[in-house]
Amino acid sequence: RQVSGGRAPGIWISRSSWRRSTPMSPGEKLDPLPDTFILQPPVFHPIVPYVTTIFGGLRAGKMVMLQGVVPLNARRFQVDFQCGCSLYPRPDIAIHFNPRLHTAKPHVICNTLYLERWQTEARWPHVDLQRGASFFLLFLFGNEEMKVSVNGQHFLHYRYRLPLSRVDTLGIFGDILVEAVGFLNINVSSLGAIVRSDPSVCPSSLISVPLQEVPCSRALPKGLWPGQVIVLRGLVLPEPKDFTLSLRDEAAHVPVTLRASFADRTLAWISPWGCKKLISAPFVFYPRRFFEVLLLCEEGGLKLALNGQGLGAASVHHRVLERLRELRVSGSVQLYCVH
Repeated sequence: RQVSGGRAPGIWISRSSWRRSTPMSPGEKLDPLPDTFILQPPVFHPIVPYVTTIFGGLRAGKMVMLQGVVPLNARRFQVDFQCGCSLYPRPDIAIHFNPRLHTAKPHVICNTLYLERWQTEARWPHVDLQRGASFFLLFLFGNEEMKVSVNGQHFLHYRYRLPLSRVDTLGIFGDILVEAVGFLNINVSSLGAIVRSDPSVCPSSLISVPLQEVPCSRALPKGLWPGQVIVLRGLVLPEPKDFTLSLRDEAAHVPVTLRASFADRTLAWISPWGCKKLISAPFVFYPRRFFEVLLLCEEGGLKLALNGQGLGAASVHHRVLERLRELRVSGSVQLYCVH
């Protein structure tokens, strides 16, 4: 199809490059997203002790969020950022965060385990964690040290004693009820400015407080351009029918639509001319399950990831992307984050 000025931007699944867009064949390997844009899905209500891999490991600019409740009879718990997960020998622990609540003066110990030997303890008094109360912990990883905030207030900073690049495992142990664990890639130097300028943009809202029931609309005042990322996190309702994410321009045209059908369990890009291109990938939307959709804007179009896995691409001309002014989400989901 031709329009004035060239070819109409169709919706396709990328094979090996953005410049050569063709339909994806069965069994074809997908072009993965850059590691820096793959966000690890949040985890809800894990059973403690809980050990999990940190996708891509830790590096400066990552955050780990922990939300839960301190039991009434809690004595102590710990959050360990480990270099591996072996049982024997015990793995090195780059950062050991250990609140102790059973003493006359509750406090927090931070330490490092190297070659099965603990190093010198660092101690912080007056921890704002109360038995029987909920809490929100935020671990921010910088170039040389980790910073921890408790319930939105800065609490401590701990200088690395082992290279942060060695950390690939998160371990949670002890007397703690965990409601949610979240993982984010973010520029930590800008986080304080964001929160100060708009207190409602609290990191806890990304995993705990429903943002808005759908249909949901968000303005894109300046359109899209390479380097931008759209992140949606939400919950699939008990009896779902469909889920649609669309990007619209000023004339209410819809050059980009991503649609999930729960009836036939398919995921597809749909063009404004009715062209439907199925995405050959496992269907990850399940009733009462959480999900994460990520769209990465690059030269030539958009890349898609679901629950941290790159799945495919839509070829869209950069002029069309620049004219996009609205993001719409509809269907059988509830949104927890639109970013």
